[in-house]
Amino acid sequence: MKFYLGIDVSKLWFDLSVMSVMDHQKQAMISERFDNTTEGIKEFGKWLEGRKVSFNEDSLLVIENTGVYHRLIWEYCSVHGLPIYIGNATHIKWSLGITRGKNDKIDSQRLCSYACKNAEELKATPALNPVFIRLKDLMTSRSRLLAQVNSIKVYLGELKLSNSRDIQKIMEQAHKAAINGLAKSIEQIEIQIEKIIKEDKGIKNNYDLLTSVPGIGHLTAVYMICHTNNFAGKITGKQLASYAGVVPFGHTSGSSIKGRDKVHKMANKDLKKMLHLCALSAIKNYPEFRAYYERKMTEGKHGMSVINAIRNKIALRAVAVIKNQTKYVDNYKKAA
Repeated sequence: MKFYLGIDVSKLWFDLSVMSVMDHQKQAMISERFDNTTEGIKEFGKWLEGRKVSFNEDSLLVIENTGVYHRLIWEYCSVHGLPIYIGNATHIKWSLGITRGKNDKIDSQRLCSYACKNAEELKATPALNPVFIRLKDLMTSRSRLLAQVNSIKVYLGELKLSNSRDIQKIMEQAHKAAINGLAKSIEQIEIQIEKIIKEDKGIKNNYDLLTSVPGIGHLTAVYMICHTNNFAGKITGKQLASYAGVVPFGHTSGSSIKGRDKVHKMANKDLKKMLHLCALSAIKNYPEFRAYYERKMTEGKHGMSVINAIRNKIALRAVAVIKNQTKYVDNYKKAA
């Protein structure tokens, strides 16, 4: 007996669809709705036990990554050993083909069918680790507070173009307390991030390995750890580079379409931005990357194309040091 579950999550509730397969024969799909609360999760567990759903490799639950709303379900599955696959919503949507109509129940049924059809290819998502969730929330909070500080500074800068000195001074004084308060909050968040890194040996080890790679600093290392679950899924360098949007893809077909290779717009833009800054830092401070950049520019390559190649190199080396569990060795310096 195999069980395939699909859950469509929203803020207040989630819809569940379950299909069992006995002797390669699909049984009728059952659907139910539960509150997306602690009490709702308890009812969800009792409902599964009542239907005798297996909490082992004979079951698979598929859910879309909603950022925050699916965390209670992920936690329940991690504690009780129910295999769960948290998939990219766009990837799942495109794989369903042409569809008509949409509501929460139908979406859960489509996810259930997706689980049954792709069960052999899907890898269960690693168990939820509260440390990574806390670290990720802190990084998100830091980014939002920093955006507010920059927004205020840009606003004051624009006012400066038209205001008199007296009025501008009043406006800057009015916003000074807000900027200082936000800066203090950012400082407190960074203290908490450093504390989490120091207290967890697994995170601290991978953090030290990542920061040994040329160009990668504190924030980029923490961001990579958060968004790869500390590399628990054993992703490859090409997968990380593709996720960051620094891998060029071809665009040709027959004799009519002959586009140039270019990066795809579907990517983690924040990680891409960080890798860009890492690449600029590597070019400035490391002879190996500076020599590579100058050589490619001499060959007539476009500047952004060369920088993207360096971003790609940094992503590949980040995964390599994690995989080998050894710090980055600068062979260029040794050869020199």
